[in-house]
Amino acid sequence: MTKKPSKTKDFLSASTENPLKIAEKEKLLKPKSTEKKMTMRTRQSTRSAEITKPMSPKELKPKPKPKKKEDSKMPKKPPTAFFYFLEDFRKEYQKQNPDVKSMRDVGKACGEKWKIMSYEEKVQYYDIATEKRAAFDDAMTEYKKRKQENDEDQGSGDNYEKLMYFKG
Repeated sequence: MTKKPSKTKDFLSASTENPLKIAEKEKLLKPKSTEKKMTMRTRQSTRSAEITKPMSPKELKPKPKPKKKEDSKMPKKPPTAFFYFLEDFRKEYQKQNPDVKSMRDVGKACGEKWKIMSYEEKVQYYDIATEKRAAFDDAMTEYKKRKQENDEDQGSGDNYEKLMYFKG
């Protein structure tokens, strides 16, 4: 009994060889009915090898998306209850541990304390956050109204100028 040549070994060893040599080996292993298909494959593989060039690291990086223009007049979102707690905790923690300068350590300690705290202890920070959020919502609705009015004013002015241009 003769062993059949394993396809994986041939494939792995062929990856370093010339594509034309690979095609010749495949012709010997395959029946003649697939000869035509194999020659087409080798032609395509040699063409694609010639066309494709190695890409530089700059070409591999994705192109950045265009940034949206931020409106400086738009109100900022308020911080969450945790950040109000963080302000208070940071002051206390630095008084108790003056040697710790790392924000990472302060943040870890704050997170652990926040997890341990009961809802009743957190309520004062949630109240502050909801007040600030309500003020933000009011400011945002006012901002949207002003922006919409400005857009409408500019839009009607542009149309008027266009009409005057075509009439006169």
